[in-house]
Amino acid sequence: MKKSLNFIIYSLVFLCANLALAQAPKKIHIENADYQDLDEYKFPGAVLLTGNVRVNHDGVILTCNKAYFFLKENYLKAFGNVQLVQGDTLYLNSNYAEYSGELKKAFATGNAVMSSPDATLATDTINFDRNIQEVYYNTNGTIVNKDNTLKSKSGRYYVTQKKFQFLTAVTLTNKTYEIKSNHLDYFSNSGHSYLFGPSTITSKTNYIYTEKGFYDTKKNLAHFLDKSYIKYDDRVIKGDSLYYDRTKEFASATRNVKITDSINRGVIRGHYAELYKKKDSMFVTKRALAVNFVDNDSVYIHGKKLMVTGKEGDRIIRAFNNVRFYKTDMSGKCDSIHSSSKIGLTKLIGNPILWNGDSQITGDLMHLIADKKTQKLDSLKVLNNTFIVSKDTLGTGFNQVKGQNLFGKFQEGKLHDVDIIKNAEVIYYMRNDAKELIGINKNVSSKINILFDKNTIETITFFQQVDGDIYPEAELPENARTLRGLKWRGDERIKSKDDVFSEEENAEELKVMEATLKDKAKKAVPMKIRKETLNYDKKKSTKK
Repeated sequence: MKKSLNFIIYSLVFLCANLALAQAPKKIHIENADYQDLDEYKFPGAVLLTGNVRVNHDGVILTCNKAYFFLKENYLKAFGNVQLVQGDTLYLNSNYAEYSGELKKAFATGNAVMSSPDATLATDTINFDRNIQEVYYNTNGTIVNKDNTLKSKSGRYYVTQKKFQFLTAVTLTNKTYEIKSNHLDYFSNSGHSYLFGPSTITSKTNYIYTEKGFYDTKKNLAHFLDKSYIKYDDRVIKGDSLYYDRTKEFASATRNVKITDSINRGVIRGHYAELYKKKDSMFVTKRALAVNFVDNDSVYIHGKKLMVTGKEGDRIIRAFNNVRFYKTDMSGKCDSIHSSSKIGLTKLIGNPILWNGDSQITGDLMHLIADKKTQKLDSLKVLNNTFIVSKDTLGTGFNQVKGQNLFGKFQEGKLHDVDIIKNAEVIYYMRNDAKELIGINKNVSSKINILFDKNTIETITFFQQVDGDIYPEAELPENARTLRGLKWRGDERIKSKDDVFSEEENAEELKVMEATLKDKAKKAVPMKIRKETLNYDKKKSTKK
């Protein structure tokens, strides 16, 4: 039993001794030097190596013109044409370097240059920690990576990940754009950049701001979050999430999208948008809303989809599916809208209805015509089956005007003068200044002219082939007080900019607002590193 116990103790001691030897730092091995010397007076404890010096330490090769090797400390000081090589992944060149075999750390200064297969770093002083495979510097440095050049006051390079990290002012430039940030992670193999905190990307075509973003510098693809926007000469695009393809000049935005047009004084909102800069086109959906500022007023246009195409002066706006619009003294609905700035024509297509003040106007097709220079409303055309109706101010009846076509003129943005052409019919409740009912005017003529004052009918004038009369209320039965085709739709009237949205759309908007508030309440976290970044070299190997 005693022998067995002694054997176990001996085995444990032997094992511990071997573990200690295994964990002990390896000694720097001198592979070559033209001359070796000792000078205990000047360099106590050091071996002086001169000429074609080459040493090896745990897989790292260091070469130089001259070196002092401190055997006891396992420490080397190298002078002249110093190069430290780690496999085929890292080359560190400098005028002077120090290397500790105990700590596995290197210090290089004097025209220090670190090279890897994907990038070159030039700075005054470079530190290399082999234990964690990190290179770091605190002097102005320049990194060249194929088409990109990065400059910063300090930085860190993670050898295994092939990642540069900058936590102070850094600038990335190439022939197309310039990126500036105070925190940028740059992967030299893939060219992927991750931006944290206030960052800008400037080019001839646009200006981008973000506080959390991803940019693929090889494919020119980007994704931006957190207070991000893209600014062109005439437009600014904002959204909770922005995708950008610089090659195609394509951008898409998701949630809380806002596109501002500084030249045409307009804003388009929605929760999803696509923009093609080269084609001068834009597509917006999910609570899409266009707001145009005309004549000291705002015009709100909503549809399931909004499309804007063409350059300034030749721009076309299209709105589709259950379109609604509103301005202070006018609103309306239709199936779709087609508006051309070049000819100043806006077509209301498919069951159009217009509310001008208290008057309801319907017809098969409506045209709103604007002055091409000022963009102010000039005239209105209603083609086929024109019908104007408004409630009698005090009674229960309806003032009605019916005909084939309508031609109207605007004054200061308000409908003022209207002609009803062909087969014109009228039923109108006439009242005196005391608002007392004088009679009901029921007439038929070839043409009727109506003058509006403050959006209410002021006068009606009949032309050619007038047939009718003014009837006392008691002499005109109820069934004779309605023109064929009358359909009062006052309950559908859009009375504010908020009315352009349906109840269903408002319910969806509440969900979006809740999600937005939740995201804002979350603690700020850096953008996650993408799988295509982490697996970039694996993908390259698979393709080969």
